Amino acid sequence: MKICVVGAGAIGGYLAVRLAHANHKVSVIARGPHLAAIRSAGLKLIEQDNEIIARSLNATDVIEAVEQQDLVLLALKAHQIEAVVDSLPSLMGSDTVMVTLQNGIPWWYFQKLGGFYADNIVRTVDPSGVLFNKIDPNCLIGCIAYPAAVISEPGTITHIEGNRFPVGELDGSNSDRVQMISSLFMEAGFKSRVLDDIRSEIWLKLWGNLTFNPISALTHSTLVDICQYPKTRELATLMMTEAQAVGERLGARFRVPLQKRIAGAEGVGSHKTSMLQDLEAGKPMEIEGLLGVVIELAEMTQIEVPTLRAVYACVSLLDQTVKTKRISVRGQTMQG
Repeated sequence: MKICVVGAGAIGGYLAVRLAHANHKVSVIARGPHLAAIRSAGLKLIEQDNEIIARSLNATDVIEAVEQQDLVLLALKAHQIEAVVDSLPSLMGSDTVMVTLQNGIPWWYFQKLGGFYADNIVRTVDPSGVLFNKIDPNCLIGCIAYPAAVISEPGTITHIEGNRFPVGELDGSNSDRVQMISSLFMEAGFKSRVLDDIRSEIWLKLWGNLTFNPISALTHSTLVDICQYPKTRELATLMMTEAQAVGERLGARFRVPLQKRIAGAEGVGSHKTSMLQDLEAGKPMEIEGLLGVVIELAEMTQIEVPTLRAVYACVSLLDQTVKTKRISVRGQTMQG
């Protein structure tokens, strides 16, 4: 199968190596030193008890240089998609499937949903409606990426934990193509069950991300630190309670109790969230897609979320400071 991973970062790279190792023809869209390293020596995946190098990848930073694909894995962050949306059609044939892997509420959330909120545009992640209007929802399969991984150096992905990539049709149907994607992922070594309610699973992951990512960035703390310190555990509980009210108003079902979800984050251990990693690298943080979007949906559903608003204000100012002063904010171990 011809597969293109658009955005071969930590999660996209993890998928690319595993799928290439399963003998699929994989192309990756990357850039900068990471792209140069992949072209030079392949893309390396370091796992706890395994190391794989995918040397046969077609690596480029030009989407149009890649032929039409059977499957496109859209692994860019939410705020990065609009910049490439006009290039994506070059990858798409009449039967090409696009799997979306963004954290948070996706631009397509209200497409094929029905009900009172049908076909609303999620302005926080799609301000001008470009993604809503230019990406055909009929080609989309939703996917939630649960693994934790990092680019430990250019050309190298280090897997930390997790291997779940559940998938689902936007309309909840059990189609042949969603079964095919599930089987493809499982053959590559992932867990990938088919969901009949992809949106509830999106909320389940977002529930943690909208909470632990900004707290982690603001406090320079890992997941276990946040969960074990009473004041930040209480803050996380308040944020998740507010978010749950919004999700349930939109019809989502939370199948895991709140404290069990926090315990799951605690179990990951001393892991830096993606937002903290971006902060330390001086990169823009993925705030809108994880937290700003929930505040937008709270306004849409007329639910008060004062704790979410306070944390959003603080982490947004931090992000602006990093951008305007062009600095990275990294905790350093003191000597002596």
